Amino acid sequence: MRKPKPPVPEKRSAVQAEAACVCGAVRLEIDVPAVWAWHDHSEASRRAQGCAYATYVGSWKSRFRMLAGEERLTRFEDRKAGTVRSFCAACGTPVLYERARSPAIVNIPRALFASRTGREPRYHMNLTEKADWTWAGEPLGPLKGYPGVMWARPKRRREPLPDSLFSPEEA
Repeated sequence: MRKPKPPVPEKRSAVQAEAACVCGAVRLEIDVPAVWAWHDHSEASRRAQGCAYATYVGSWKSRFRMLAGEERLTRFEDRKAGTVRSFCAACGTPVLYERARSPAIVNIPRALFASRTGREPRYHMNLTEKADWTWAGEPLGPLKGYPGVMWARPKRRREPLPDSLFSPEEA
């Protein structure tokens, strides 16, 4: 009679990073370091996240675990784009972003992690879809009377020279 083989222990790294939705009902963790981190400037991510661009952390699905609240997730599948987005049904927090072209990876909004994930977001995707109102790094200054508020001062406009300064011969 053969002895049954002991269960294979789950492969985990020495470090995990935990993420949670706003209400805390959905919790997950990934093994650190993450595969990659990136900024998505696409219109779809902008609308799903409600911000200028979304920053995601990608993890191999084999290094990703739901800790709580999986039953609270609701999904939106965009068949045309080949994507699935999962949200907490209680608070609406975007939790997961999966793409058909990368079936072994799950993407999680970076903002859901309280700790480091082992990757800095160094990649920008879909820049051609970037919103025209996105802050582009122009200098900011403090807004007088509003502590902690910074603003981009408007550029000074040069007054156009009057047409009467030019004679038709010069043109």
